[in-house]
Order: sequence, then C-alpha cells, then structure tokens
Amino acid sequence: MKFNSFIMLGISLLLVNSLEAQQKTSLKLEEAIHLAWKNSNETTLADTKVNTKALELKATKNHVYPDLKVSGQYQRLTNASVNLNQKSNSSSGTSSESAPAVNQLMLGQVNASIPIFNGFKLKNSIKAADNLYQAQTANALQTKEDVAMKVVDYYARLYKAKKTVELITENKKSAQQRVTDFIDLEKNGIIPRNDLLKAQLQLSKLQLSLDSAISDLNTVNYELVTFLKLESKTNLDVLESDFANFQMDNIPTSERVALDNRKDLEAIRLEEKAILDQVKIAKSGYYPSLSIIGGYTTLDLKNLVTVQNAINFGVGVSYDLSGILKNGTNVKVAQSKAEEIKQQEAILTDKIKIDVQSAIEQYDLSLKQGSVYTQAVEQATENYRILKDKYDNGLADTNDLLEADVEQLEAKINQTLSKANSIQKYYALLSVSGQLNQTFNLSKI
Repeated sequence: MKFNSFIMLGISLLLVNSLEAQQKTSLKLEEAIHLAWKNSNETTLADTKVNTKALELKATKNHVYPDLKVSGQYQRLTNASVNLNQKSNSSSGTSSESAPAVNQLMLGQVNASIPIFNGFKLKNSIKAADNLYQAQTANALQTKEDVAMKVVDYYARLYKAKKTVELITENKKSAQQRVTDFIDLEKNGIIPRNDLLKAQLQLSKLQLSLDSAISDLNTVNYELVTFLKLESKTNLDVLESDFANFQMDNIPTSERVALDNRKDLEAIRLEEKAILDQVKIAKSGYYPSLSIIGGYTTLDLKNLVTVQNAINFGVGVSYDLSGILKNGTNVKVAQSKAEEIKQQEAILTDKIKIDVQSAIEQYDLSLKQGSVYTQAVEQATENYRILKDKYDNGLADTNDLLEADVEQLEAKINQTLSKANSIQKYYALLSVSGQLNQTFNLSKI
C-alpha cells in the first residue's frame, strides 16, 4: 500500500510538472473576450455576413443610376440583292440603273434609360436592403454577446478547475504526512494496522480526485486556447482579480432592460421592417413603369446608306397587364411572411422575459449559496480542529478524523467554486439583459 501511494504521488508530480512545462500566459477575462471577438470563427462569420449585406445594399442603390449600354456590330454580307424602288420625277418614264454592291454593315449604338417611376419599387427595395443590413449588424453584435458569455463560462470553468487542483493538492500533502506518521505509529504498535490502511485509502482517493481535477483543467484549458486561436500548448493562468473580491454593479432587476438592449430582438424588429418593405415592393406590380430613354446611332451600309449623329430621346412606358391578376398572390405571400416575423418577435420576447427572470433567480440563489458555503467552511474547520484534539487525546477514532478532514476539504472547494459561480451567474444575467458587450467595452476593438 505504501509503495502504491508513492507511485501515485510520482504520477501526480509528473502531471503537475508537465502542466507547468507548458507555455504560461496570464490573461485577464476582458483580454480573453477581446481576443475572442477578434479571432473566433463565430465573430468572423458574423462580420462577413454584415459585409455581405452592406454590399447587397450598395448593389440595390446602384439601380438608381441610369442604365447605359454601348454596342457595335460589323457584318460581312455576301451577294446581297438590293432593289431600290423610287418614283421618278421625270414625265418620260422610269430609268433603271444597276444595283450597288452591298457587302458589309457597320452599326454603333449608345442607349441610356433613367427610371422615373416604378410604383416606388426601387425606393422600397433600398429601404428593405438597408433594414436587412442593420438587422445583420444587430445579429453580429448578438453573436459577440454570445461569444463573450462563452468565454466567461470557459474562464469560470478554468478558474474552478485550477482552484480545485490547488485545494486537493494542499489537502493531499496533509494526507501524505498523516500516512507517514501513521506508518511510524503502526510500527511502534500505537495504532492498529487498520487505521493506517484507512489513511492510505484516503490518500488514494485524494490522488484519484487530483488526477481527475488535473484532467479537467487540461481539457478546459485546451478548449479555451483553441477557441481563442492560441497555441495549443499555451497554459492560461487565470487571474484571481477576475473571480475574487469582484465588484458586481448595475445588476438588472427586470426584463425591461433586456427588451430595450437585446440585439437579437432588435434584429428581428428590423427584419420585420424589411418584410413590410417587401410587401410594398410586391404592391408596386400594380403600377406602370415610366422611364426616360435616349440614344445615339451611327450606321454604314456600304455603297448604299450612311447614317451619322442619329440622336433619339423620349419617354418609355410599360405596364404588365397580366401581372395585375398574378401580383395579388405575391402580395399575400409577402403579407404572410410579415405575420410570421411578428409571431417570431412575440416568441422571442416571451423567451427573453423567462430567461431574465431565470437568470435573476439563479444569481440570487448563487449569493445565498455563497453565504451558506462560507459558514460551512467555518463549521467544517472548527469541527476538524475539535476532532483532531480529541483524536490526539484518544477520544475520537480514525474514522471521525478522516471524515472531518474530507468534510473540511469539500467545504473549502464548495466555497471557492461558489464565488466563481456567483460571478458567472452575474455575467449570465448581464448577457440575457443585453449588457455584456458594453461591460467589456466592445467599442475598443
């Protein structure tokens, strides 16, 4: 048993040394969030979508400008038969001449068209594209909010894993010393061998817990550095200031703040405006289209006719009469989509209210649990002190001592994790209220 304990201790030291051999990087929570906003795949995709909508808006606005087309032709004609029928001014009759050889055609044209009226289709198309661009911008901000919360969760898990490793390691040292002491006591016949085995069994359990805690620490560290696009061997060092003695201010107390600040709700409202613009676009099919047209033509039909500086201008009108009957369905489709987006907004609004209320309850619960865990640490520490005195005076057995030691360790771990949990719940409340981005100064990136 003693040999196994030393083997497990050696394995633990190797794991700890391996962890310390990694590249250590101290990173504040705010720095980690800013890094995620710059490097994560989620924010990169969101920014790309915003850029796409910006280009679509620009493309729609380009329709305001005139359509200008230039075309030219050169054609070779073979054995063209040309008859020119003309009335003769001569009273003596008609005279016939041989037809000219027409063997090539050159044609050049410049045509321009400027839309004047098309049932406000262009105007509403620009408005719809602009609203979709703004909606995508809001969605991108919501994505950054979600990414920030994801980093907070990673960071909290990393902090919890790190503190768990530290507390178990500290307790394991005491357990190891107890085993060493019990070996000497057992050799001298002061304690039965059974007490030594119990102490060694507790040391083995602590070793298993430590190995599991180190594995959790390595796992979450790898997940976070991968998310931040850092080197895989980077060992992030969580700063105590981000989770200890942390001041939690501007705590939301109702869903009103969330309904005013949530970017996903803002996005769906802008999408609703865009859908209403689409309804107007569909209705534009009931109106005729009016445009100013103009052009320039030059033509040369060899040996027959030459036309130069032929300038034309006027007004063009088109009206799709059959479309009047068909367009009613398009209008109904657009109106149905508008009704869909209204229902989606109502669903999201209810979800936000529930999320905010749940986050408030979870945050309040974490504070209450923190107070209880603080008392539990004081009670467990005092309980262990009393039992240790009793054990030293032969008034308590080994089971009582080891049980008190385990309870003291659990109380310390719960207290440490509860502090991080309260801060995590605080950030979660800010996130569902749409205030997490401004907390970490999104404008700085």
